[in-house]
Amino acid sequence: MKSEPDEASIDHLQAAGELPWTGVRNYQARNFMRDAMRVGDGVLFYHSSCPEPGIAGLAEVSSTAYPDETQFDPKSPYFDPKSNREEPRWLHVDVRFVRKTPLLSLAAMKRDPVLAHMRTLQPGNRLSITPVTPEEWAHLHALLT
Repeated sequence: MKSEPDEASIDHLQAAGELPWTGVRNYQARNFMRDAMRVGDGVLFYHSSCPEPGIAGLAEVSSTAYPDETQFDPKSPYFDPKSNREEPRWLHVDVRFVRKTPLLSLAAMKRDPVLAHMRTLQPGNRLSITPVTPEEWAHLHALLT
């Protein structure tokens, strides 16, 4: 799961303990949360759009998907005037802090042959949420411990 550190960093998550993953406005990323994420699933917390992007920590999914309230708030940058409470367009999950890790940079991940096919590292991928394979998870988890 990618987040810009000035909006929600691993430090913000650590301080809060748990945060809702609000503001996702891509249908494919929403569908990953809705259809594939389960309570207890591991999360690679990735800092993006910053001087050194990369994995900054580990978290876990702590809720099933539910409506993202920011879609209904006209003052929110994530407001969606076409969404309604009867059939909300946008969902999110809650994420619980597990631990900070030494930063595993995007550059280091791109050099790693085991991660050559990782969806997040593919050219043109802009999704804030992407699944990883069990093999990718195991490899990254070993690098982060």
